[in-house]
Amino acid sequence: MQTAGERTASSRTPGWQATAGADQATKVLVVDDHALVAEGTCQVLEAFDGIEVVGRAGTAAEALEAVELLHPDVAIVDINLPGTSGLELARELAERASPVAVLIVTAYDDYAYVAEAIDIGVGGYLLKTASSRELVDAVRAVSTGIFVLDRAVSTRVARGNGRREVADGPHTLTARETAVLRLLATGLANKAIASELGLSVRTVEGHVSGVLSKLGVGSRTEATLYALENHLADMPRSHRAANW
Repeated sequence: MQTAGERTASSRTPGWQATAGADQATKVLVVDDHALVAEGTCQVLEAFDGIEVVGRAGTAAEALEAVELLHPDVAIVDINLPGTSGLELARELAERASPVAVLIVTAYDDYAYVAEAIDIGVGGYLLKTASSRELVDAVRAVSTGIFVLDRAVSTRVARGNGRREVADGPHTLTARETAVLRLLATGLANKAIASELGLSVRTVEGHVSGVLSKLGVGSRTEATLYALENHLADMPRSHRAANW
């Protein structure tokens, strides 16, 4: 791990100190094992006001150490890291008492990766083909709790990669089923949904089954993805979705 100001510093001695205005800036940690990519990402971010790159890491272990030392608001994480993957790192960060918003920035647009990332509760999923402005906008969005999904990823998933064709469609959902979908998409279990809507757990289970059947999907994760693509519900952890 290297700090933005000391690219050659040891990962054990980051030497990072708060700078003027740091409290107002969005603090970013870049996690990518490709030095040129990481350096380029840092340069892009540092060119914009309101964003401070506080460090760089090339492995999950270095990233965890950097989070402890630097307290970033957002961690930009590549999936393909040596040893522990970026998704496993995201899971560890999500389970922290003070979780860091994770923005996955990767070359992979596979449905399985996207579904796992959403299950984990990442702040966003962006492809490395994104423009500098899209990257900066995504960092700012996830730092405020807005869930971001790359438009190309959303389009590919919508075309059926890893998911069956929709049997009916959103227009066939009843008002109650739509309410259940909204809560399901935030990650709530059936018991919590029942409590929110004043229904029995058995009734909620019936509505969830109806939603999955009408949308032609086989899991709660797929229902969440469908809701994201069609703007039917708030996203995981009540985040709003923004397609770039």
